[in-house]
Amino acid sequence: MEIPTHISDIASVIQLAVAPVFLLAGVGTTLNVLATRIGRIIDRARAMEERLPHATPEAAEDLHERLRVLSERATLIYRAIVLCVVCALLVSLVVTALFVSSSLRINLTTPIAVTFVVALLSLAAALVYFLREVFLATNSLQFGGARR
Repeated sequence: MEIPTHISDIASVIQLAVAPVFLLAGVGTTLNVLATRIGRIIDRARAMEERLPHATPEAAEDLHERLRVLSERATLIYRAIVLCVVCALLVSLVVTALFVSSSLRINLTTPIAVTFVVALLSLAAALVYFLREVFLATNSLQFGGARR
């Protein structure tokens, strides 16, 4: 029994869409990690800000320095989140364009390819920001009062 052409066409599009959908799952997991990190950074900053009014001048100076580092870390994570969301939106657009292209018989090969490459570049940039934040967090570690 032969499968009708329109069904085999849509089956092919679904096969093409599987890789971008797996990428979306990975981006979603990355966003979860980033959201958890920014939440912890914010919680730590709030705790330090509550200690500021009661701190000695020396302790207040140390708290301000730690808050500066946390602010920089939060900025890096924020940028990574924005880029991951851009990536997810672009990948969703790619999947949509695949189906539109197939259904309406429009050649969207170049826009789909460009959009996918931009999505991957957004993800790569997000990972670079994430790595910078991890380096900053590691460099600001304190064990027993001594900075690393």
